[in-house]
Amino acid sequence: YSTPALNDKLFLHFKGFDRIQNLEAYTGLKSLFLEGNGLEEIEGLEACTELRCLFVQQNLITAIPPAPGLPTSLSTLNISNNAIGTLAHLAALPDLQTLQASHCKLKDLDGIRELASCKALSCVDLQQNKIDGDPEEMLALFKAMPALSVLYLQGNPIVATVRQYRKRMISEIPSLTYLDDRPVFHLERVCAEAWAAGGLEGEKEARKKFKEEEEAKERRNLEFLANLREDGRAKREAVAL
Repeated sequence: YSTPALNDKLFLHFKGFDRIQNLEAYTGLKSLFLEGNGLEEIEGLEACTELRCLFVQQNLITAIPPAPGLPTSLSTLNISNNAIGTLAHLAALPDLQTLQASHCKLKDLDGIRELASCKALSCVDLQQNKIDGDPEEMLALFKAMPALSVLYLQGNPIVATVRQYRKRMISEIPSLTYLDDRPVFHLERVCAEAWAAGGLEGEKEARKKFKEEEEAKERRNLEFLANLREDGRAKREAVAL
């Protein structure tokens, strides 16, 4: 729209911009696409108080600005493929649900510690960084995120230091439904939690029990269908008489 305030989306990706400016009149923006430019800072968004989605991946950004640098209305933030070394100041975004920060310069747990303060955060992409540190501390950090359901962590050195990484992550984070390259299905969760409680034998027993329950469920379904068929046959025979 020619009237700036009427635009709820603005596509400014791959334009060669080196800074964010002149957005004061775009007060109705909900989504802003700025990927693939030469931005060094996230700035100039003070007037975009309704902004929900910000895409600034593939730039030259080195840090997340302190409040009020980012609109507190943000629910989705993509800062992937930048030179960002810490995720500080994200706690100032109470509605943040999705964070994409892959292929950045994150090196340790201190750089991602503030994620634990983002209580609404449900989807986190941190893959292909250089994150390393104490694996137990990492588990505690993600476990402290009550809404976390999707986590991409592959490609970080710390992953290799966690014994039975996938089982540990699934058993420690009850809300997790997707980890790295695939979903967390019900059977995998049941087995992971049994493994955490009783080791390999516990996992085997849980898998056996799950299989038996599924077979019993299938038998009940077949019996139900057979009974329906018999009832239908009896009714037809009664009508014929």
